[in-house]
Amino acid sequence: MARIFKWLGLGVLAIVVLAAAVGLWKREEIARLLAVNSLFEADKIVANFSNMDAAFLHVPVPRGDGPVSPLEAGEPMQMPEGFVPWLEARSVTSLVVLKDGKVVYENYFKATNPEDLRISWSVAKSFLSALTGVIIAEGTLPGVDVQVTDYVPSLKGTAYDGATLQDVLQMESGVVFNEDYFDYDSDINRMGRTVALGGALDDFTAELKETFADPGDQMKYTSIDTHVVGMVLRGATGKPIADLLSEKIIQPLGFEAEPFYVTDGEAVAFVLGGLNMTTRDYARFGQMILQNGKYGDKQVVPADWIAESTVPSAKTKDGNMKYGYQWWMPKDAQPGEVLGQGVYGQYLWIDRVHGVVIATNGADRGFRGEGVSDGNVAMMRAISRAAK
Repeated sequence: MARIFKWLGLGVLAIVVLAAAVGLWKREEIARLLAVNSLFEADKIVANFSNMDAAFLHVPVPRGDGPVSPLEAGEPMQMPEGFVPWLEARSVTSLVVLKDGKVVYENYFKATNPEDLRISWSVAKSFLSALTGVIIAEGTLPGVDVQVTDYVPSLKGTAYDGATLQDVLQMESGVVFNEDYFDYDSDINRMGRTVALGGALDDFTAELKETFADPGDQMKYTSIDTHVVGMVLRGATGKPIADLLSEKIIQPLGFEAEPFYVTDGEAVAFVLGGLNMTTRDYARFGQMILQNGKYGDKQVVPADWIAESTVPSAKTKDGNMKYGYQWWMPKDAQPGEVLGQGVYGQYLWIDRVHGVVIATNGADRGFRGEGVSDGNVAMMRAISRAAK
């Protein structure tokens, strides 16, 4: 190798510096890969979920210099029957409940604290949905019926050729993508390793060629669709998602702490699950959604977009949870119920009828167990009805 460096015309000092740089890069790369492989281990998962910036590349989502929006204290609520066993069974790490915009319950568990910036996982998708509505309202995008490839030419000839923005918002791209978190070789885990190794998610997406259905024919939850939503927004605006989210959503809401996105090696935000913030700030976002896009005296997200995006519109199968534009509704959705949810127990529950927002984070390694999702929905409903 020294001969190669010499052939390149590098001096001894340059060789040492270059070798050190290569060694550092490899150490960081290996450290991120090890972090991915141990991310969900029982003795590490809680700390990992509150410290993603220590293990992965990331970018800030600036909160700006504005004041923190107040979260007033309301009358403390009494939790429903079965609440404490549910906390333990579901490895809940934080829970904030707002009733009519006031904090009626707030607590932190498993040695976590209010200042922790917690990983959202797929709750991040709902933030991207809100941002999409703002970009469309501003006229930068004409609507949801635009072709993905009109704004992302690199996806021409891929599985996304022919898909519209609405198709990917509703998870109806028809793209073949294995989302089994427990299969080491699944697409979702290969994507995770791409992030860890400093690869490019845009390139990963462009390599997807196979489809199982025509765009818009059927809904199949496919997280890479959300990355494509982000690609469209970046293509339309010419700006990074972190900057857009900061300007359009985070700063108007007056967050108390600066969030961050986990990124790939090109500093592209991991929009399908890499957003990190305090649980109180998740609740602020939820309160804005509950209030039809308004927060304080600002219409942050257009009310008509909230109405369109948070109702069942995707072609889900009978008996499954319903889906809109990156938002979920329960199987037996009651009026006004909508939720963002992420793996391992992240929830943002919104109940407009009862005026309740529940933001909860967890480290639930049993989240895929039979009846767990239904049980979580039942507990959210019970908390909503118990809040006075």
